[in-house]
Amino acid sequence: MTTPTSHPVTARAHANIALVKYWGKRDAADNLPAAGSLSLTLDALTTITTVRFDAALADDAMELDGAPASAAVLAKTSRWLDLVRAQAAISTRAAITTRNHFPTASGLASSASGFAALALAASRAAGLALAPRDLSILARQGSGSAARSIYGGFARMHAGDTSDAAYATAIDGDAFAARVRMVIAVVGGGAPKLHLSRDAMEHCAKTSPLYAGWLACVPGDLRAAEDAIARADLPALGEITEANALAMHAAAIASRPAIIYWQPTTLALCAEVRALRERGVPAWATMDAGPHVKVLTEAASADVVAGALRAIPGVSAVSISASGGPAVIE
Repeated sequence: MTTPTSHPVTARAHANIALVKYWGKRDAADNLPAAGSLSLTLDALTTITTVRFDAALADDAMELDGAPASAAVLAKTSRWLDLVRAQAAISTRAAITTRNHFPTASGLASSASGFAALALAASRAAGLALAPRDLSILARQGSGSAARSIYGGFARMHAGDTSDAAYATAIDGDAFAARVRMVIAVVGGGAPKLHLSRDAMEHCAKTSPLYAGWLACVPGDLRAAEDAIARADLPALGEITEANALAMHAAAIASRPAIIYWQPTTLALCAEVRALRERGVPAWATMDAGPHVKVLTEAASADVVAGALRAIPGVSAVSISASGGPAVIE
């Protein structure tokens, strides 16, 4: 049994953008991914979370982005907190305050940074001192992509055969990560997406005739991406990044009924990225479960890419992000 701290603990974590996508679960109850994935943590997408265990609380409480969390979000978070309480051998309820400094639930991986920050803050507040691998396992049980946001730079998610074997690790490539940038083009004002990732993954796996092909391409894409990172080869990594994203969305679009996250502006942005490459600008697009487009490029070309994306009608905002660091206590 541990002793919870008597004071709040605050943690900061960054969202990550998968370059080789996480799309589908092998075990939904334990949040085990159907395949591995690979990501880049982004400095510009930050979540700050504070956790306080308080014996005076009858129930867990949660404030999200300045307002009380919905009943569904609170219930999910409370069930996840039970994992922390079980490890710490405590029953104390917790008060959580969390804020995403970017649009929530819109396809910008807010659940990744959210549960990474929560895993670190809650475990420390409960009196635990978890190693990065154990933090990654804990974060994964809240959100699959959160396992990667425990780390900075490039990270690799291992699908594993059991819960204890499904976790992320850092990839040695910090010097390369420091050279790259991700240009983020927000479409539609960052409004919440119509299809939540968890439900969409399940529907796609059950109904899309292209889903098996999607899973089959992931191992090769992971090997190619890791090799590109080892060689600090941005064009090779960019080609895999764009191709893998398109394959994921192809499987989603082929679902019955279709899951279509793209908006007309999404397609216009992808066309502009291809036009930039034809003009010699290193730029490769990726899209997650939402309409926004993220463009992998080099630091020297980031302003040119951002300017081109801002000119596309329907783009709400454009930002440039460097590689982000690991989850930390504030």
